[in-house]
Amino acid sequence: MVGHAAKDGLEVAGQEVEIQLASVSPHAFRLSVLPIEDGKAAPVPSDGTLVQDSFGAPAARIRTAKDQTVKLGDLRVRFTPERLAFYITTAKGEPVQQIRIDAASGVISFATGSAPILGMGEGGPQFDRRGNADRMVSGSGGYNLRTFGSHVPVPWLIGTSGWAMYFHQPYGRFDFTAEESKFQPASAAPPTGGRGAPPPPPPTPAELIKIALPIDIFFVATREPAVIMGEWARLTGLPELPPLWSFGYQQSHRTLGTRESVLQEAKTFREKKLPCDAMIYLGTGFCPNGWNTDNTKFDFNQRVFPDPKAIFDQLHQDHFKVVLHVAYPVGIREMKGTVKDPCDSTRRAETQPSCYWDMHRPVLATGVDGWWPDEGDALNLPSRLVRNRMYWDAYQVDRPNERPYALHRNGAAGMQRYAAFLWSGDVSSLWETLKNQVAIGINTGLAGIPYWGTDIGGFVPTPQFTGELYARWFQFGAFCTLFRSHGRVWTLRLPWGWDQGAPTGDVARETPFTIPDAEYHNPAVEPICKKYLELRYRLMPYLYSAVRETSVTGLPVMRSLWLHYPDDPAAVARGDEYLWGRDLLVAPVFEKGVTERKLYLPRGAWYDFWTNEKQDGGREVARAVNLETMPLYVRAGAVIPMGPPKQYTAEKVDGPLDIQVYPGANGQFLLYEDDGSSFAYRKGEWMGIQMAWNDARKSLSLRLAPGSKMLAPAKRELRVKLGDASKTAVFDGKPVEMKF
Repeated sequence: MVGHAAKDGLEVAGQEVEIQLASVSPHAFRLSVLPIEDGKAAPVPSDGTLVQDSFGAPAARIRTAKDQTVKLGDLRVRFTPERLAFYITTAKGEPVQQIRIDAASGVISFATGSAPILGMGEGGPQFDRRGNADRMVSGSGGYNLRTFGSHVPVPWLIGTSGWAMYFHQPYGRFDFTAEESKFQPASAAPPTGGRGAPPPPPPTPAELIKIALPIDIFFVATREPAVIMGEWARLTGLPELPPLWSFGYQQSHRTLGTRESVLQEAKTFREKKLPCDAMIYLGTGFCPNGWNTDNTKFDFNQRVFPDPKAIFDQLHQDHFKVVLHVAYPVGIREMKGTVKDPCDSTRRAETQPSCYWDMHRPVLATGVDGWWPDEGDALNLPSRLVRNRMYWDAYQVDRPNERPYALHRNGAAGMQRYAAFLWSGDVSSLWETLKNQVAIGINTGLAGIPYWGTDIGGFVPTPQFTGELYARWFQFGAFCTLFRSHGRVWTLRLPWGWDQGAPTGDVARETPFTIPDAEYHNPAVEPICKKYLELRYRLMPYLYSAVRETSVTGLPVMRSLWLHYPDDPAAVARGDEYLWGRDLLVAPVFEKGVTERKLYLPRGAWYDFWTNEKQDGGREVARAVNLETMPLYVRAGAVIPMGPPKQYTAEKVDGPLDIQVYPGANGQFLLYEDDGSSFAYRKGEWMGIQMAWNDARKSLSLRLAPGSKMLAPAKRELRVKLGDASKTAVFDGKPVEMKF
């Protein structure tokens, strides 16, 4: 169908339009199809996902059916009105992608291509999106909750052949099942999938015309993955830096016992020397006996917390943070405003951030350190971000120099600007689920949401829920940014929970399931949990440095192999393993009873983390495994900092910082440190030690990173290891070179 009106104007969905093409950067541009109202192009409405509404004046405004080519940075876009098509090429004329808009319906088509398409947020069909269709339904009813978890759809597509697209407006569905993929505008409100909710009805013809416009697409073209992620951060923002303790282990609880049992359980962590930073308590309603009187309530359950401040003070003395679960009222679709807006008494408090935060305040005053905002599936897309933002902004109103923590069920593109953590929802305890979570975590990170994890062990127990499955899931959890155990029959989520007999009382009754009796007396699980807890805390200098990197570059911590090996097709296609930061490769074990794990090592040399055996990459290997071993590999040239064992992230422990060098290539690492809790780093109160390994000279140089300063203590003792050799040095801010 020809996309023009009688006077040679352009029409889409029965409405006269103006097409705008605007350069965003040398690698990115914006394509907008805007309805003309009263002779003017209507602006794109704000949904909160973009950091700014405008990225500069359009390079072209097209209202007539005329072929033309527009230069946009390093790209060229040829527009042909007959098919409302846009052909995108490089400055050298190399084809990148083509976008076509159906003039009658607003359906958008583009080439699927022969390389994997990644990204698109949490949940949905995984790993490579090609060959699948996705309704982009948000919430627990999105797509196969048991095995894929909740859906937080982000219409940001990464074509690993060298392009990416963000479908900013309108909301819609994707179909990648043919050579030409399609984006179908959805119903007037973004579809949501609350628990048990039926799928939304298809739009009527009148609705389709109404919602097909405006069309607003951001397009990126480059073969450099880091540039693609940088452009995404330019559009939707860089992740904020959460508190250091949020990357320690978090123990979640459901049905609680007595006041004394709550405090004793925390002391057991310390007595057993099992590292842990946070205690999370569920609300009553989802369990018989939680922290409050019922879901959505903010008054304490006196059976367990008769004196909450005294209890929290004791937990703080034992060096635990306290996080409370908050269930959002079911059915509310809209939350508007910010915490700075006045509270309107004529509107429901939960629909206004300022009023809703007032409900939190008395609880916060008892010493709560963070929140777990649950539910909210019915909220529309802008409202999800309003809620994400509330827990970032409001907390700082009461505690201005303390970084907030909030673990969300729902969100959208841009939630990273509020340091929002996300978990994959109420998944079931199945081996298939554990396998799927690996790819889901990778794609969530590629959608710009770096702080992510799962309910370790799966939320809903099944007969597959055994000590073996829990141990394997725990190993994977140790290499997710959110390291948290949670689920029904919660005592089996304790590191020592598999060797204390069968659960009893309310804990046992909440989800009856059958496993062999011997599983309740499995002494093998706790030592494995302890091993990976200690490894997580020893690697905290490496992890926190990677977290800081994501806050300045947009690169996730949990990384698709594509990010560093885009020219290795076998690496790009692997969704069952990932890079943890730049240098560690993680291959979770997700099959029952296996004695080996097949994995792919990208090109270059690699070291087995456990044995230090060097292997050549560019091939698949079979790594022998027992129950306590999850394959980990380190890239040649890596410089890995490891601290001494700690019981919590803020613990002061004597001893040098170990710097392990893996020879075979040049490498570098920026070791980042700040106080871990405040915003002082924004004012220059941070330390960066730039480490560079020269493989030919067998030397490691250390220098203070520009813009940083030495933090107390003014001198740092370092122990550098190269194979079996080690040397010590004291770094006081002056350049140091160590030769081997």
